[in-house]
Amino acid sequence: MQINWEQAINDIFIDKLTCPRCGQDQDSLIVGYSRKPALNPFAPRHRHCPRGDECDARKLITLCVNCARAEALPGTPVDSDQVLETYLLDCRRDLEESLDYLAEYWRDDYELTADDLESQLEDVDAEVFEEESQWRRRLEEEYMRYHKEFRQRGRRIPAAGWRSEYAEELRLLGYDTLLGD
Repeated sequence: MQINWEQAINDIFIDKLTCPRCGQDQDSLIVGYSRKPALNPFAPRHRHCPRGDECDARKLITLCVNCARAEALPGTPVDSDQVLETYLLDCRRDLEESLDYLAEYWRDDYELTADDLESQLEDVDAEVFEEESQWRRRLEEEYMRYHKEFRQRGRRIPAAGWRSEYAEELRLLGYDTLLGD
């Protein structure tokens, strides 16, 4: 089954939930995390993963109660507002990982000389830096869609200070962000 995730996320914005496995409209979905590659097709935020169907990273999965039971997905039943909040928080987690990678973790991927220890990733590997920047930009655009939807629904953004902290840390590293100054 080929799933149009853009449409699925847009449906959440209008309070319509559809199970990606069975295609049935639902009042709630089970939201859980899994590393099983077999569940990748049901991971709405996983659609741009370069590893595709073979990926065994921890992913956010949404299924109806019956499909979650059939796929042995543990999770919590949530309505469309809660699904939206879960996506926003999961997107934040990915943005934090990207920030941590740019700040520090990339150094573990290279044999750096003493002179390179203070270098930035773009100075060591411009191609990897560009890939990471594109990935972060997609995540920031996704986050802004969720943020806008919260505002349109008149709902409070969970832990609203996170956005300014993220933007401040990224700016201190010398990088631009779509999430603020």
